[in-house]
Amino acid sequence: MVIDLFSRRVVGWAVGDRLHRDLALAALRKALVMRRPPKGLIHHSDRGSQYCSVDYQAELRRHGIRISMSGKGNCYDNAMVETFFKTIKSELVWPTVFYTRTQAEQAIARYIDGFYNPVRRHSALNYTSPAQFEQTAPR
Repeated sequence: MVIDLFSRRVVGWAVGDRLHRDLALAALRKALVMRRPPKGLIHHSDRGSQYCSVDYQAELRRHGIRISMSGKGNCYDNAMVETFFKTIKSELVWPTVFYTRTQAEQAIARYIDGFYNPVRRHSALNYTSPAQFEQTAPR
């Protein structure tokens, strides 16, 4: 999961049966294609092995992205992503029965791209969606 902290928009994501380097890289690469960030962007993550991997950090450096990692054992440093996971679980995953992995993946895609980013309002964004916030935010 890659979230733009300014707008709370999910800009890169991937799903899989376990958290590993390739899954994190897929989410990062999707974010890079979607956003094409300028050099100097700060990428913040926790200290999970997937984010500490040589490949993941090399991808960040290749794009001129500065690396920021949480303090060891400090779960609050990555609160934005943890909050998103709680939200998607409570609004989509827990109340839904998925019969196949494909069905779950499609539902997650619809939730993020069809609801969370364009529609779901956030109190921190003056009760606008991430997409609306980005459209009206001063540049």
